[in-house]
Amino acid sequence: MKNITFEKIAILCKKKVIAINLQETLIVLAIIGILLLLALPNLMPLISKAKSVEAQVQLKALYNAQTTHRYMHSTYTTDINTLDFEAPKTVKENGTANYVYQIVSADNASFVARAEAITDFDGDGVFNVWEVNENGNPRQIVKD
Repeated sequence: MKNITFEKIAILCKKKVIAINLQETLIVLAIIGILLLLALPNLMPLISKAKSVEAQVQLKALYNAQTTHRYMHSTYTTDINTLDFEAPKTVKENGTANYVYQIVSADNASFVARAEAITDFDGDGVFNVWEVNENGNPRQIVKD
């Protein structure tokens, strides 16, 4: 074991350690915050587009359930509970879904199902609405 003296310890303690102080850290955090505020408006359309994928996927599932019901009963149904479709829990129900789903109309040859957003994605007061019909292609009715 090396022989460590009091003088050696004193010399080691007097050396400055290079570090970042609190002011420098706060300045860096403020700059990052300002950059985020500048970039956020440009990212809002991407966020809205990503969240609309949920509606498209669920409407495709609703289309498949309606098609199966038509093959079995020779008609589309207006009662969503008779289909093999369970809508995910919404954010208001402590779930993750941002849309509510309903069947607007149905008869022997056609149907229309709708997904309405319950969240205003970009804060402009307009809620996103998607629809699917017997052709199976979801289309956006109201753009958020």
